[in-house]
Amino acid sequence: MQYQNQYINHASALASQQNTVLRNTYMMLAMTMIPTIIGAFIGTSISFTFMALHPIMGSLLMFGVMMGLLFTVTALRNSVWGIAALLAFTFVAGIFLGPILQAALHLRNGAQLIGMAAGGTGLIFFSLATIATVTKKDFSFMGKFLFIGVILLVIASLANIFFAIPALSLTISAIAVLIFSAYILFDISQIIQGGETNYVMATMSLYLDIYNIFVNLLSLLMAFSGEKD
Repeated sequence: MQYQNQYINHASALASQQNTVLRNTYMMLAMTMIPTIIGAFIGTSISFTFMALHPIMGSLLMFGVMMGLLFTVTALRNSVWGIAALLAFTFVAGIFLGPILQAALHLRNGAQLIGMAAGGTGLIFFSLATIATVTKKDFSFMGKFLFIGVILLVIASLANIFFAIPALSLTISAIAVLIFSAYILFDISQIIQGGETNYVMATMSLYLDIYNIFVNLLSLLMAFSGEKD
């Protein structure tokens, strides 16, 4: 009886901890949207001529900056500085939305497409987050497949910088939306199942899912529904 009570207490404490991590993650995720929007607003007014003239160097530079900030967040995840680093990361990520937002705003219906991409991203996130939270199903089995999928996406994206094939770009964007949508299920499942106990890291994972879905969804909308002047 004593062992049973200890087991129940342990299970109750674990569930409480998981709920706390999930709640803090959602709150922090909402906070990250503020620096992202500010950064995106700044990004629309910055000239990204270097990236346009040197797409390979520009992409590598952007990748290097983002990876450096990601490593910083990871290193500081257990302190208040981890929160500051995460907000700094989302601010810079917002600035790097500049080129695609500028391209969208040059279209006659660009503002509408940005709104549709944001709304579609929100719908995908809330739908999948609800499924993962309500069902409490363990989606950890998808981890290896999703990781391999991301690696292949990165390789295909780097290759397409050289070849610049429009059809390949659209294919990459469509697959990316599917992969990062599945990652939402996986990442929230990790929190619920106790695989992720640090809300800073959990927030960063979900933020990257949302960020990549938005970028690739906007790319698809621009390709299929963009109206040039």
